[in-house]
Amino acid sequence: MQLKQEKRQQSGAPKGKRKPPVVLAVLILSLMVLALSACSGGSSTVFHTGSEEVSTSSRVPWDYRIIEGTVGDLIGGDMTVLPDNELLPNDNNYATGDKIWTLQFMDAELTTDANQRNDIRLSSWQTIKSFKDKKTAESDLANLKVTVKTDVKLVGVYKTTYKKDTRHFAVVELPTGNRIKQPIDEKRYAAMEKKDTVDVVLEEVHDFADYDLAYAKFRGWAD
Repeated sequence: MQLKQEKRQQSGAPKGKRKPPVVLAVLILSLMVLALSACSGGSSTVFHTGSEEVSTSSRVPWDYRIIEGTVGDLIGGDMTVLPDNELLPNDNNYATGDKIWTLQFMDAELTTDANQRNDIRLSSWQTIKSFKDKKTAESDLANLKVTVKTDVKLVGVYKTTYKKDTRHFAVVELPTGNRIKQPIDEKRYAAMEKKDTVDVVLEEVHDFADYDLAYAKFRGWAD
């Protein structure tokens, strides 16, 4: 009699009290999810790398130019400008056949990586304003592209040698925060080697719609 009871105990829980297979599957799945969550707590996943942003992107004013054109068809309060047949407001009451000058604008998408290196994508030229004479157009252009002399941070100088050919470089940080590398000669390399700042010539390109928004481009050394 005791042997029968022992066998019954070894056979496990009575059939009516066993957990259904579906419940077991849910429990196993829950344990797997918890295990994966624990493992991913200190490592990268496809949704979150755990690292800071490595690049920034912004749109900056890049360049302006003046183009001579001819007024074509008049369409209501607008006009076409030849040879590209662009449509512009006829703010100065031009007549068909009049010679005019137009101001064109180009901006750029500037992407700066963690090492302050730039990737630049230029837009197409956009015509934004017309003038009756070239002198007035050039006067506006002079206010939008301003040349200045200033001192900037010298990140450092270095040289490379390949097959007995040595080249020298300087890396400077512009007021916009981006860094540029410029080739220099050996004499300038020696003069800059222990400097923290250097004098440069910059061209500030201002945004036509928001003059306070500007981008500085390196145009040479001031000395």
